[in-house]
Amino acid sequence: MNQTPELSSPQRRLVLVVCFLALVFDGVELGLMPVASLSVSKSLLGADFTPALGGDWFARFTAALMLGAALGGIFLGSLGDRIGRARAMGVSILFYSVFAALGAWAKTQEQMLVLRFLVGLGVGGLWPNGIALVSECWPGAKRPLVSGAMMAGLNAGILMLSQLARAWPVTPESWRWLFQLAGAPALLGVFVLVALPESPRWLASRGAAKGPSTPLRELFSPGLIRLTLVGIAVSAIPMVGAWSASKWMIPWADQVAGTTHGGYKAATQGWWALGAVIGSFTGAQLAAWLGHRRSYFLISLGAVALTVAMFQLTAPLQPGFHTVVFAQGCVSTLFFGWLALYLPELFPTRVRATGSGLAYNSGRFATAVGVLFAGLLFTALGGDYAKVGTICAMIYALGLGVIWFAPDNMSKELW
Repeated sequence: MNQTPELSSPQRRLVLVVCFLALVFDGVELGLMPVASLSVSKSLLGADFTPALGGDWFARFTAALMLGAALGGIFLGSLGDRIGRARAMGVSILFYSVFAALGAWAKTQEQMLVLRFLVGLGVGGLWPNGIALVSECWPGAKRPLVSGAMMAGLNAGILMLSQLARAWPVTPESWRWLFQLAGAPALLGVFVLVALPESPRWLASRGAAKGPSTPLRELFSPGLIRLTLVGIAVSAIPMVGAWSASKWMIPWADQVAGTTHGGYKAATQGWWALGAVIGSFTGAQLAAWLGHRRSYFLISLGAVALTVAMFQLTAPLQPGFHTVVFAQGCVSTLFFGWLALYLPELFPTRVRATGSGLAYNSGRFATAVGVLFAGLLFTALGGDYAKVGTICAMIYALGLGVIWFAPDNMSKELW
């Protein structure tokens, strides 16, 4: 690996900028349905809409996206180890942008549900290939910084979307424009396919490979299975917590304030996303500073405390609500900057995209189940957002124990 050629400085910067933009648009896709779900349901269900049914469909849309992302992360991640990080990234961007745009012409909830699943394939495939490409193109000393910047891009997309929705409120009469806008990144996907440099480390690895590549099988071989299971466990907890607990604050804000404060739900998402930009950037630095185990433990503790506080100590329209939302967004997303640094270090180059995608996105299988369970719980509790969010916040507490099974002495260099 010492003889692996490196990209020039302009090429590395191009890779970083393009991957950052791809993750910004990835964040737009993740933030789209939390801010638009109730408006979409009111429009497509018409007279059949009820608040409880709206919450139930929010859970279904989220589950479909998470299931698609889980499958996309595994299979498009594997594609990145077979045909290259850049080409698999381009395919992922085209998936999430084209199918998002088609949502503007959805006529039924079921059509939208299928489209959200297809969007999820691209959302899931983008992360492992983008993170692997950037990690392999930048030297070890700078990886905490660039890893944090990448994850900040993801949440910058959610923040950007929230501000657009705040300026032009998403309503049952006006929501299709948002899906049309979400199709614009298809142009970036085409650029990535034809012009983005490939990882020299991946090219060298492929040149040295003997026999056909079977990355999924190798990840479950005796030499790597423990690392694979650890990666899945530490990724699943923040993923399930984010979507089964944290995201309920947005439809909660819409329910409480939507009729009197049209932009309140977008403002709520904006405050959370602003905290998330800071948190996802800082998480990688925190892991490098405190060590992997200690930092993950402290993040888990803070995420439990602030998520419970968000649902029990305040509420939409109360003066301190957005302050707590901001703090919860900051702390709960420290996990994702942590993962952007940790997961590429966990796996060797020949299976890095597959391993990172499998670990990061396997949590989305659990998330799909978790949000469906949360939707059933929401109905059983009579549509009480605060109770659902509080109960689901306990998922973060699992991280307090799981992290002690993870290796802490990872090399600063990739292997």
